[in-house]
Amino acid sequence: MNRIVYVNGEYAPEETAKISIFDRGFIFGDGVYEVVPVVAGKLVDRDYFLERLDSSLSALSITWPCSQREYLDIMQELISRNNLKEGFVYSQVTRGIADRDFAFPVDTAPSLVAFTSEMNLLNNPLAETGIAVTTSEDIRWKRRDIKTINLLAQCLAKQDAHNKGAHEGWMVEDGFVTEGVSSSAYIIIEKKIITRPLSNLILPGIRRRTLIEIAEREGIELEQRLFTVEEALAADEAFISSATTIALAVVSIDGEKIADGKPGEITGKLRKLYIERMLEEARNAE
Repeated sequence: MNRIVYVNGEYAPEETAKISIFDRGFIFGDGVYEVVPVVAGKLVDRDYFLERLDSSLSALSITWPCSQREYLDIMQELISRNNLKEGFVYSQVTRGIADRDFAFPVDTAPSLVAFTSEMNLLNNPLAETGIAVTTSEDIRWKRRDIKTINLLAQCLAKQDAHNKGAHEGWMVEDGFVTEGVSSSAYIIIEKKIITRPLSNLILPGIRRRTLIEIAEREGIELEQRLFTVEEALAADEAFISSATTIALAVVSIDGEKIADGKPGEITGKLRKLYIERMLEEARNAE
């Protein structure tokens, strides 16, 4: 069966779905996006995703294309039409369709597109082996807290990581790790989780937010501060989090092993607890 996608009010096979060449997302990257995990056929982390999407839209003065309830209904309908059990829904809102002009168009309706992808989230084999990361200079703009579709710098960094045989990249600015190319970054020293504090220089990760809640509930010490690559290499553990990775151990950076080069105990515990939370939310979903 062909994958069904959503484009501005219509569900259509991916082969026939179209968006105007004058959409400002295509011309300017003038839009925002979200990736929401799907477990047992249900959206999870729904409330935090809606909150962050609202913040991103507000920061760019883009109006909601529909109500939040309708937005969720569209995503759940895509899950149903594609019989998706596990994976994610990608959705993107742009300022809309207008002749090319840098200034915002007047009275233009925002565009909404969305699609599903299958992915093994819960039993990812990388959870057993851990991942390698490489470092690159962070060349992004200064409003990284907005989840915009402007991702060229991240594409360059991710390709650099892939060229070096790594799964993910960590971006570095002024000697400190900002975040992963498509993830949040953490190290663990003497059973304490260390991660960069929120600011306009990093994305407010939903998995980051939830993992902090889990750590606090479990009595795991956490410190929000900047850290260097050298600190990471000397750490007991390191890991990343994102919608599609949940929490994955980082076992090497730029080819150098962290500790014994294997996933650590605390990372494994956090991943297990997060998965339990996701499954519970899926069971209780409408």
